[in-house]
Formats: sequence, structure tokens, C-alpha cells
Amino acid sequence: QVQVMESGGGSVQPGGRLRLACGKSGTRFGLSALAWYRQAPGKQRELVASIIRRGSTYYADSVKGRFLISGSVTDSTVDLQMMNLEPEDTAVYYCKVTDLNRNDYWGQGIQVTVAA
Repeated sequence: QVQVMESGGGSVQPGGRLRLACGKSGTRFGLSALAWYRQAPGKQRELVASIIRRGSTYYADSVKGRFLISGSVTDSTVDLQMMNLEPEDTAVYYCKVTDLNRNDYWGQGIQVTVAA
């Protein structure tokens, strides 16, 4: 059984920083991509950042220059370093891993709150 486990998160003031970590266990196949999504109240889930097998990364425009994704599909771990956080970054953050058979596995989500 595949499990995706997230850690980190919490509450921080605007301008602060947080780090999210994600790991997985149980998949029989290698991974092709690792990604972080977020969902704010009343909004659709959106892709925040991702890293693929070749090492290429993607960032949503709203987080470019403030967030840094790092990790390895080989090690099955992915971190999201979030800096200069804004209230608009408040959301539940989800880790998603995609295996080589294009199966997606999601974590349970972790709350990030940015407020004065």
C-alpha cells in the first residue's frame, strides 16, 4: 500500500518562512514526478511546484522567487522551502507523487497559515 507522508507546516507571520517535507513508501514502481499542490478555502486545488525525473522544476507564478522545491524521484522525497510568506499562501498543502505507470498518490494535506 502506497503512503505519502507530509510534515512541517504550521502558522507564521507574513514575511516568515516554513518548510514542508514529503516522503512516500510502498510503491512498487519508480517515480516520474513529485509535486506540491495547495487548496485555499473556497478555491480549487492548484499546482504550486513540481520536480520531474530529469530534475526540471516548475513553479506557479505566484510563488516564483519565494518558494524552492528540492528532492529526488530516486530518493522519493521532496521538500518545499517557503520564504517571504504572504497571507495569500494560507492553504492546505498536498504532496503528490506520480509513479512510472502514471498513478498519482496524494498525502493527507497539511495546513499552512500566514497571519499577523
